[in-house]
Amino acid sequence: MARIKYYYDTVSCKYVRVQTSWGDVLLNTIGLLSLTLAMAVGLLLLYNNYFESPKEVMLKNELKNMEFYYDELNKKVENLDKLLGEMAYRDDNIYRVVLGSEPIDKSIREAGVGGIDRYEDIRERNLAHEDIIVKLNESVDKLRRKSYVESKSQDEIVEVASHKEMLFAAIPAIQPIPKNGTVVLSSGYGMRIHPIYKVWNMHPGIDFAAPLGTPIYATADGVVDNTEIAFTGYGKKVEIDHGFGYRTRYAHMHSFVVRNGQKVKRGELIGYVGNTGLSTAPHVHYEVFINHSQVNPIHYFFNDLTPEEYAKIVELASIENQSNDGGSVISSKR
Repeated sequence: MARIKYYYDTVSCKYVRVQTSWGDVLLNTIGLLSLTLAMAVGLLLLYNNYFESPKEVMLKNELKNMEFYYDELNKKVENLDKLLGEMAYRDDNIYRVVLGSEPIDKSIREAGVGGIDRYEDIRERNLAHEDIIVKLNESVDKLRRKSYVESKSQDEIVEVASHKEMLFAAIPAIQPIPKNGTVVLSSGYGMRIHPIYKVWNMHPGIDFAAPLGTPIYATADGVVDNTEIAFTGYGKKVEIDHGFGYRTRYAHMHSFVVRNGQKVKRGELIGYVGNTGLSTAPHVHYEVFINHSQVNPIHYFFNDLTPEEYAKIVELASIENQSNDGGSVISSKR
């Protein structure tokens, strides 16, 4: 029951009942509601500042989980990148060294993934953690590129290794004639006085003086692709293409026993020592080519010479102006 209020009227000296108008009631109601609303808002703000809502708790948990899995994935990417780096090191410094193959250019291995707009589609989405996502994509793309480069490198190494046996067989690795007491090194590779024209010129091979009819052997596996008979120059000669850029020439022969297109093996008889063309005595003139360039043949006598014999022949071949068809004897027995 509502309390009835009175006030003292000094004129009539009586207590008079207070009459409340509807306007006063409305104002009081509005005031009370305003106070209640203000208190509710204050309590809500206080709650939001000091307490997390269930949705906020859920979002924070999702963020922590995302950061955890990002860190784990980033560690895996770093481990894979380290593993690829170790593979690349073994590739360049072990496998390719053993197989005699050139290492991959450093700029190829370290090339970026390219394009400043590569991740524009991600940035256009205005994602909450855009930088993290872009960075992870960059790491994955770099890893993918390194994997591709290493995969192609391994394919190349496998191919080189599969052809290595053929390569070894194609390298001119023996002398063209037997080493014995009747064979002498009569002229080395380099500048000399020509034995007939008596002028200073380049001697592009090595001359072995030997008795007429001494057997001449192919110094590596290959295919005979040029046989020629001439009365000047090299006289009767044979040229063999060994593949892999190697080629040999045998000149001033008495005769040859091979034909164009014939396959030969290292150590197989191809002809006999002669005195044809511009020659002053029986001998074989021997040349080695690598990728169409002439090189000193003494660097390729490693299969049938001891270290002492090889050192001796290098010493003899280095003597300039030695152009006579007699020379120093290579006396070791074959």
